[in-house]
Amino acid sequence: MASLKTIAQNKKARHDYFIEESYEAGIELFGTEVKSIRQGRVNLKDSWCSIDKGEIFVNGMHISPYEQGNIFNRDPMRVRKLLMHKKEINRLFGVVKQMGYSLIPISLYFKDSRVKVQVGLCKGKKLYDKREDMAKRAAKRDMERAIKEQNR
Repeated sequence: MASLKTIAQNKKARHDYFIEESYEAGIELFGTEVKSIRQGRVNLKDSWCSIDKGEIFVNGMHISPYEQGNIFNRDPMRVRKLLMHKKEINRLFGVVKQMGYSLIPISLYFKDSRVKVQVGLCKGKKLYDKREDMAKRAAKRDMERAIKEQNR
């Protein structure tokens, strides 16, 4: 069984989108980027995926430069290639183009020693959907608080 260690979560994605499906993808990184990720210096907020010429890329993901990296450090905001099967990429490309979905990185994690990205096929939430989710969370929190008070 592969061991999973979560590095970063994109909480904003869960707030702004309905996640319909999720896929696992590898990511093309350089050595100093992996070392920086091991230190947890990565930010997925405001990142998205694009498909270009049959390849999938992640844009807007910030990996801070490695402190001992000197000349080998890469641009923190560079576009990074994701590694997926051609069939999966073509299917996602069709869904994104025809149905107006977005591809959003949801989380970054280690699977054994490799860095993986969980990419979500997402549909944008409207403002009233966000309000509805917040109201549900508040109601659930209030119910749990009332039950806790009752059990004292």
